[in-house]
Amino acid sequence: MPPVIVLGIDPGSRRCGYGVVARQGQRLAVVASGVLAPGDGLPMAERLGLILAGLELLIARTRPDEVAVEQVFSGTSPRSALVLGQARGVALAVASRAGLPVHEYAATAVKLAFTGSGRAGKEQMMRTAQAVLGVRVRLSDEADALALAVCHLARGPLAALRPARRTSGAASAPAKGPRALPPPGAPRGAADLAVARARLRPARRDHRVAP
Repeated sequence: MPPVIVLGIDPGSRRCGYGVVARQGQRLAVVASGVLAPGDGLPMAERLGLILAGLELLIARTRPDEVAVEQVFSGTSPRSALVLGQARGVALAVASRAGLPVHEYAATAVKLAFTGSGRAGKEQMMRTAQAVLGVRVRLSDEADALALAVCHLARGPLAALRPARRTSGAASAPAKGPRALPPPGAPRGAADLAVARARLRPARRDHRVAP
């Protein structure tokens, strides 16, 4: 069976984190991760346009099966919620145009699944990304996006496991052939790996992408 690939998106108008994680059996591997940062000095419309274009290129390159997006936090101020809603709209539209199922998760649920604490801070999320996936992230947006993908792989319905894939009115993507996972990376600390495996069953083994 080919690996299931999930794109996690941590939406934002100034920084949009993304994390593409593949699972085959009980193995996890990072396909791509990073942050789309169009620049603070640009108007909102231009920033959103650049994020949209970046996500479209990312989907075309990594060919995910499903998308996981963070929900709006209920405690966010009205202005922040409006801006975040606009960025979320871009992420949802890109996924829909690509014919990909979208699943939304609350930030607390993602943190709980990823770190074991629904109140995990940015540093803890970044440390867990390195412990679980072997990825040294520089910004919390990237760690949050990776956590969204892992959360969906560990807990989501995984409609991608069904033989038929959803399609949209947009041009369909080329047929996918079998995809091999990257080779395993360097060994992790035994204690960190044991904790990560216990939290993320059934996805207990992790691998990183070779540079």
